[in-house]
Amino acid sequence: MAEQNCLVTNDWICGEYLRSRSQELADATVQHIWITVASVLIGLVVAFPLALLARRGRYFAGPVLGLTTVLYTVPSLAMFSLLLPLFGLSAALVVTGLVLYSLTILVRNILAGLEAVPQEAKEAAEGMGYGPGRLLWEVELPLALPALMAGLRIATVSTVALTTVGSLVGKGGLGNLIEDALPSFFKAQVLTASVLCVLLAVAADLLLLGLQRLLTPWTRTAGPAVAKTEAG
Repeated sequence: MAEQNCLVTNDWICGEYLRSRSQELADATVQHIWITVASVLIGLVVAFPLALLARRGRYFAGPVLGLTTVLYTVPSLAMFSLLLPLFGLSAALVVTGLVLYSLTILVRNILAGLEAVPQEAKEAAEGMGYGPGRLLWEVELPLALPALMAGLRIATVSTVALTTVGSLVGKGGLGNLIEDALPSFFKAQVLTASVLCVLLAVAADLLLLGLQRLLTPWTRTAGPAVAKTEAG
């Protein structure tokens, strides 16, 4: 009886809320996931050529890094207001804003990874007849993966959090539930949506960490090898 009355007493933890609003929670979670995934993937596609451009020299690096940094400092309300005439009150508005926010993290990490590739590795590949394109995809990019994946993890977790801001236009996934619950201070809905948002961020980070370890197996053996060498 106490559990059935938790909606009336407005408890923080309420099993009846989870049962009665399960479909609403599922829909909000799905929307949150697809907005996050779309934003990060598009951000990665945009960030990669920008990082390559920035690598060409300081005349390109300054404007690219400066612009992406400025975009990250724009408040979300102002960002969505600027994009509103182009996209209207749509999911595209939120995705575009999140893509712009992700660029400063992704561009810097991709650039850092590419610049950290040992010069000897590039010279050896060039000596074997590798052209610029083959050198990039078969030598530089694989060696830059640890930094790239680190940036992708940070950008993804950040995007999971920022997606909630999309509730300003009704496209915020779990953020919609939080915003709807705040006027009446519906505790169970605020807590549940917030916890689900945190769980999504943790799950995404762990998934990408697993992918990183799968794609960069040499990083798992470097530590023990170095330790063994130093001990010897």
